[in-house]
Amino acid sequence: MLLLFEWSVTTTVTVEQEERVKSREEVMNMLEAFDLTGSLRDAGELAGCSHHTVAAYVAKRDAGELAGARPRRRERIIDPWMGKIEEWVERSCGRIRADRAFDKLGVLGYVGSERTVRRAVAEAKRSFGAGRRRVYRPWIPEPGMWAQWDWGAGPAICGRSTSLFCAWLAWSRFRVVVPCWDRRLATVISCLDRAMRAFGGAPTYWLTDNERTVTIDHVAGVPVRHPEMVAIGGHYGITVATCVPADPESKGGSEATVRVAKADLVPTDANLRGGYASWADLVDACVVWMAEVNGREHRVTRRAPVEMLVEEQQRLHRLPETPYTAVFGETRKVSWSSTISFGGVTYSVPHTLADETVWVRIDGEEVVVVHCAPSGPVEVARHQRSTPGRPMIDDAHYPPRPAGPLGRRPKPASAAEAEFLALGDGARTWLVEAAAAGTSRMKVKMAQAVTLARLHGQKRVDWALGRAAMFGRFAEDDLASILAAHPLGDRHSAEDVHSLQPSTAAWGRLGDHR
Repeated sequence: MLLLFEWSVTTTVTVEQEERVKSREEVMNMLEAFDLTGSLRDAGELAGCSHHTVAAYVAKRDAGELAGARPRRRERIIDPWMGKIEEWVERSCGRIRADRAFDKLGVLGYVGSERTVRRAVAEAKRSFGAGRRRVYRPWIPEPGMWAQWDWGAGPAICGRSTSLFCAWLAWSRFRVVVPCWDRRLATVISCLDRAMRAFGGAPTYWLTDNERTVTIDHVAGVPVRHPEMVAIGGHYGITVATCVPADPESKGGSEATVRVAKADLVPTDANLRGGYASWADLVDACVVWMAEVNGREHRVTRRAPVEMLVEEQQRLHRLPETPYTAVFGETRKVSWSSTISFGGVTYSVPHTLADETVWVRIDGEEVVVVHCAPSGPVEVARHQRSTPGRPMIDDAHYPPRPAGPLGRRPKPASAAEAEFLALGDGARTWLVEAAAAGTSRMKVKMAQAVTLARLHGQKRVDWALGRAAMFGRFAEDDLASILAAHPLGDRHSAEDVHSLQPSTAAWGRLGDHR
């Protein structure tokens, strides 16, 4: 009996030891061997274990306890210190680092490895986080209620970085992407206007992040809106709101739009898209992308966003005909030289707008100038974007000027000068050329020309003055000499019928001996 008891105790310990080391695969092999042979001993020989172990797992399977059976965890060197680790995790609200915990345990007498401490700290943090997770309620938007926007880093064009304005209508999932050079307030307003006109109406709310262009401050956790954004809301009949920090449910749609747009439009090794040679190429790529994304079936709604937009447009508010003035950019005052300064560069505008206020914005590679007249906004100038030191001046913005920078137009200052200039263009040309040649006694010669005009006629004298200016004849009697060389009378010219040139009719009688 004693030997039998010792054998049973030894067998029990062996079974318990085998249970602690058996993996799930080994257990399934034992059960499969038992189902095949129907014998505990044969199954144990096939599985390489004791038949008592096979019997134990067969009994657990028959009782339905196999799935809940877990091997006993061995005692670890870190177990005596787990209470202290959990205390540190609790005090730090789950922010303590494993390396700091390892240093602190070393002072208390811990001699194990740092890897064991890292695993223990991770286990304690998981336990601490259990039951403290934030609960998210699914966001179910209403048609025409919500629109969202966010920004993403766009591709570089000629070494300059760009940004992607990504907006979407929450109910229909209709997406709009607008490339921009910057993220200033005027750019944001312009993108909002373009997005709403692409939607075909204005939603009730626009939701975005707490950027400086939207929220200028926080007081007691309450965001203070930018005054310009409040004015925009009054113009379009919308409310610009900002999302709660760390709330993916309220703004996940626009963030997903940014992620998808960047994956498709920004050149990477994954999409094998080449770089953009110009701004126009990026704009065209965004248009193609929007048509493709909005035209295919959405994963959630199982409908194309462009189809759902038709239904949602019935719930959108009507847009005003005139955009908000800040859409046109920044204000500039036109100087007396009919120019403005934008980005350190001088641009010309029509001279009639001197001392007026105009709006300037960047549209792709161009600078657009708009004047808000009482009858409505009018685009008055458009220039290629330049750099400081390279002014952009359009001659069409100024009245006609004389040819050349030193050109002058005669303006009479006395009755005698007015009478001389009234002779015609030849007189004005003679005056300019004679002055340039340093002619002496010009006023005396001008008076003589007026006297000769009474004798020979105004047209003949004006013609003679033009000839004198052409050939540089500005002496005392040059005008009279020209008039004498070309006396008044009818001039005749030979016609082809009465030509004085000898004909070749005589050659026709060559060889005639009659």
